[in-house]
Amino acid sequence: MKEYYQMSRTEAQKSVNGSTHPLSEDQIKKNQQKYGPNALVEEKKKSILQIFLEQYKDFLVIILIVAAIVSGLLGETESAIVILVVITMNAILGTVQTVKAEQSLDSLKAMSGPEAKVFRNGDVIKVPSSEVTIGDIVMLEAGDYVPADGRILENASLKVDESALTGESLGVDKTEEEISGQDVPLGDRTNMVYSGSFVSYGRGSFLVTAIGMETEVGKIAKLLKSTSEKKTPLQMNLDNFGQKLSILILVFCAILFGISVFRGESIGDAFLFAVALAVAAIPEALSSIVTIVLSFGTQKMAKEHAIVRKLQAVEGLGSVSIICSDKTGTLTQNKMTVEYYYVEGKEVPAADIDLEEEAQKQLLRHSILCNDSTNKNGEEIGDPTETALINQGDELGVPAETVREKYPRFSEVPFDSDRKLMSTLHTLKTGSTMVTKGAVDVLLGRVTTIQKNGKAEPISQADIQEIEEQNQKFSRNGLRVLAFAYKSVPEGTTITVEDENDMTFLGLIAMMDPPREESKDAVAECIKAGIKPIMITGDHKVTAAAIAKRIGILKDESEACEGAVIENMTDEELQDFVEGISVYARVSPEHKIRIVRAWQEKGNIVSMTGDGVNDAPALKQADIGVAMGITGTEVSKDAASMILTDDNFATIVKAVENGRNVYKNIKSAIQFLLSGNFAGILAVLYASIAGLPVPFAPVHLLFINLLTDSLPAIALGLEPHSESVMNEKPRPMNESILTKNFLSKIGIEGLIIGIMTMIGFYIGYQESALLASTLAFGTLCMSRLVHGFNCKSDAPVLFTKRFFNNIYLAGAFGLGVLLITAVMMIPWLNGIFQVQTLSLTQLLIMYGLSLANLPIIQFIKWIRKKIGK
Repeated sequence: MKEYYQMSRTEAQKSVNGSTHPLSEDQIKKNQQKYGPNALVEEKKKSILQIFLEQYKDFLVIILIVAAIVSGLLGETESAIVILVVITMNAILGTVQTVKAEQSLDSLKAMSGPEAKVFRNGDVIKVPSSEVTIGDIVMLEAGDYVPADGRILENASLKVDESALTGESLGVDKTEEEISGQDVPLGDRTNMVYSGSFVSYGRGSFLVTAIGMETEVGKIAKLLKSTSEKKTPLQMNLDNFGQKLSILILVFCAILFGISVFRGESIGDAFLFAVALAVAAIPEALSSIVTIVLSFGTQKMAKEHAIVRKLQAVEGLGSVSIICSDKTGTLTQNKMTVEYYYVEGKEVPAADIDLEEEAQKQLLRHSILCNDSTNKNGEEIGDPTETALINQGDELGVPAETVREKYPRFSEVPFDSDRKLMSTLHTLKTGSTMVTKGAVDVLLGRVTTIQKNGKAEPISQADIQEIEEQNQKFSRNGLRVLAFAYKSVPEGTTITVEDENDMTFLGLIAMMDPPREESKDAVAECIKAGIKPIMITGDHKVTAAAIAKRIGILKDESEACEGAVIENMTDEELQDFVEGISVYARVSPEHKIRIVRAWQEKGNIVSMTGDGVNDAPALKQADIGVAMGITGTEVSKDAASMILTDDNFATIVKAVENGRNVYKNIKSAIQFLLSGNFAGILAVLYASIAGLPVPFAPVHLLFINLLTDSLPAIALGLEPHSESVMNEKPRPMNESILTKNFLSKIGIEGLIIGIMTMIGFYIGYQESALLASTLAFGTLCMSRLVHGFNCKSDAPVLFTKRFFNNIYLAGAFGLGVLLITAVMMIPWLNGIFQVQTLSLTQLLIMYGLSLANLPIIQFIKWIRKKIGK
């Protein structure tokens, strides 16, 4: 069966209604019952309680809940309460971030105009857009939103802005004639209109062929419903990390349990002690620390014009290896701009236009006069190509109002999409003059003379060939070209279409939606950071390729293709194909999703940027969806993880840098927590093997978890950012936090801290078991505070400016030292924390052993850096 765009108007009406007559009242009611309302169906959303409970699905959180229950059964109520409070706070934070549930479909609904003008019972009446049904005839005029999809029946210079749906920056001239060919892209179906677009010029009518979920916008809504959000690398890593960490701790506790039983302790006591150690060893604050660090990351990014809707997106951006970007409004300014004049045989860049040259001044004047657009107080009204022409006048100090007041319009022949011309009549210095602009090929067929050196001379074939070559040159570079001509007419003439002949060719004006100034540098930064930028747009291939070349995305023409090329490819074929393509033009929303998914299947973390309705499904499919805050539709914003308030591609690159730094800082915090916990486990394990008393009381472990763990770990998460992270390649998606290299650092650092702790224990053990426990506890606490400085970087930081550049870490260290010293020296705190008061000598021993960790670990870092590990 033919598509509607392939049918004539009569065929389309008969196919839909069975006749060419408008619907009767009975048919309207039947169709409304049969097809339902012209609205989008919304899926059921999760309740706040469901979202809250989902925060507890993390493996590490489940282990902690079990640990809290066991702690309560063991009588350690404080420990159980602390664990439950920490994980509940984390769940609340997570809920607050995600409770802004997806409202994509609500926004899509809002796009349909509240009212539509339909032809019923011989009259044009207004009805709610939800009542428009299949077979209705809808009337359109400039400023109207299109309420449904349909086939154009009547057309009077109708121009429709479909940028939100197709991504094409320019308005589309419509026609009522049928279109031949199979699988014509959406943007090229010029005899169709689509819900969600709006009329920018002219008027017309169309036959409704699809409503609600069957419209192109409805299909996008279905894609949004069927598209699942992806976990960020950090989420996957933390899930994996939590499981591995829990297994490691359980192995240690099992070993300790075996040793205790072997030494003759009862199975019950040995089991309870092993479980208590497991509770102490698991970093309860890890999830909260990650959430806090990500929250600080969102605040930093908000100041840099990036609003993060989902916390994990901060880190996820740091892992991105592919950035798929829309062109219009993202890489470009979304504003047509004059690039070149071509007049009297000279190509003149816009920056070099000289109004002392009479021909250039004349071309500027004619472009302002033969023009319907206005720009008052920054509010542009009219076609983007026309506003570009008057904006050029403003830049050159020639306001449109001044020119139009001096040379008022007496008559006009409006632009027509079939004729592709527009003419206006003015009284210029040379007398009554008709000024005409239009398509180059059309205008060249209507000129008989050409202006040279200020005079009209007969136009030769060589002149025509030169103009055509110049037009082709502009077109190859993605420029939109308008030709200008003029003709003297008798005073008092009312110009008509017949007057548009025997004119004098004046010149060409070439325009384009230019790249943002920052885009080129941002793309270069991406490539340096190992990220492949890809342009995906609904615009034409020539235009897209020209922009991509300018900003460095495209190196060779072979790297650009149209969406139709991938239409019939299998997913496997597409995965091989995407490697060699950097620019995709004339793509549909389905194409965008498939391209994003193909890169994901190849093991890449993919970010998708965009601003239109057509971008929304791909934004949701991507690992990190980034929407434009200024030009972006509400649909795209709701589907995205992050919104750019300045619509600037360069902000994404800054966000990537932030994300990489956040991940690096989170990893430093994890290294700090695990190496310190490992030191404690080793001390307990050694004491058990050696038959020594247990070095720590339960209250010691609680103090360590609450104070010497959390504050420095959070402070490390707020370590100042470094630009050097952009010299690294993106880390692999499946790379675990617990790499061999990372575990070896934790093991060595934990061993050194554990040795210092047990030295303190042995020194104290010469006097009493209580003093041994006191010195071991104090040394471990202080060592962990000092160790925070070791975890700032993989490189040595001692004796560098970087050592003191984190005020949060310095504050956490100072507060921790104050607290542990108070516990050791204030008698009434001794009983609470089961320690004895230390003498000044014993206190200095504790300090000395703790500080010794710093030069030893820094020296090891220096050696590792020297040997490249």
